Amino acid sequence: MRNILIIGAGRSASSLIKYLLEKSTQENLHITIGDLSLELAQRKTENHPNAKPIALDINNVEQRQSEIQKADIVISMLPAHMHIDVAKDCVRFKKNMVTASYISDAMQALDEEVKANGLVFMNEIGLDPGIDHMSAMKVIDEIRSKGGKMILFESFCGGLVAPESDNNLWNYKFTWAPRNVVLAGQGGAAKFIQEGKYKYIPYHKLFRRTEFLEVEGYGKFEGYANRDSLKYRSVYGLDDILTLYRGTIRRVGYSKAWNMFVQLGMTDDTYPMENSETMSYRDFINSFLPYHPTDSVEIKTRLQLGIEQDDIMWDKLLELDLFNANKIVGLKNATPAQILEHILSQSWSLQPEDKDMIVMYHKFGYEINGEKKQIDSKMVCIGDDQTYTAMAKTVGLPVAMATIQILNGKIKTPGVQLPIHKEVYEPILKELEEFGVIFKETEMPYVGYNPDRLLGN
Repeated sequence: MRNILIIGAGRSASSLIKYLLEKSTQENLHITIGDLSLELAQRKTENHPNAKPIALDINNVEQRQSEIQKADIVISMLPAHMHIDVAKDCVRFKKNMVTASYISDAMQALDEEVKANGLVFMNEIGLDPGIDHMSAMKVIDEIRSKGGKMILFESFCGGLVAPESDNNLWNYKFTWAPRNVVLAGQGGAAKFIQEGKYKYIPYHKLFRRTEFLEVEGYGKFEGYANRDSLKYRSVYGLDDILTLYRGTIRRVGYSKAWNMFVQLGMTDDTYPMENSETMSYRDFINSFLPYHPTDSVEIKTRLQLGIEQDDIMWDKLLELDLFNANKIVGLKNATPAQILEHILSQSWSLQPEDKDMIVMYHKFGYEINGEKKQIDSKMVCIGDDQTYTAMAKTVGLPVAMATIQILNGKIKTPGVQLPIHKEVYEPILKELEEFGVIFKETEMPYVGYNPDRLLGN
């Protein structure tokens, strides 16, 4: 038997574990699933004969190293900052490793040792990062093989609620880590390049600079810029590209509404608020408003944000019950961002019958034989239920598929890497189609940022 160790059995591991269990007999696999919660690991294995659930604390060095030594390959589904100890053990005991997380500086620093030991450390092989890299490189490589030169690449991705479960005014529910949603866009200006010019969007302007996207059968979406679109320029071989922009997808109207929280200061995570434990929701919003002897919190909020009486923005705030004087925050020494996350979780948590949805949209502009052309590539994936969500499917399946490919010697280029090479993306994208992760590519007229170009002006 070939031994796979999976560390972390959380939400994103559901489809990953299911896939490997279904392949276990055919591929001669024994899968150990380790999690701090033995009960969670047991639930995910469903008494499968080729699986062994264990309680695993990665801070227990002896136990961690013992389990890694027994494995042929290690899958880490831990939070990103916790991969590095596992990675160092994998180098020490000469084990291949797979994660869905961004390559950290600490992980990249292991590259020489990983290569010297002939190991594959595959990272960024989830959804975003992951499927975005693979689907983008497939088209970029095809354009290059025809002799085309890339001039524009835009890439958008979003975890949303499926249309049949979209029943609030924000057209949004938490389908992934709520904290990441609340802190989105912080930590520096968004930077990208448009028509050869570097562009920057500071955090306080981020949610008012959006692009619109149309996806057939699903309607209109908007995208706001990710923090650093330029870091993949050289990775994708796009150093000379004129336009490079990566963004996050939401339903139209979300960003404008979210900007209210940004402008009030509710997304700040840098300081604790006094008396947060006993604070009411109404006290929370009032904390960010000027004192007035007679105006109510509602009137002050409207004046501060410039919201008219009949504006849908007002209804969105009311829907969250933000002005309730009887609902208590109940969090000690909480930051504004932590309190906001708590309040939103009351309204935006997925219900048992809800389904989630992933939308990905790439635009490729290129020049060939003196002519400018464009390809749009779109993918929509809808979850099955609360266990096998679209997010779990799109994050977990590529991880599982890459693991099998590495075990079978199909992916063999050593080093700390991401899935941008044909030996990696080609078989995985093909297999993902069997699970409903299908990209529809369409030839489009190239517009760039000059719509009048089509009019011949």
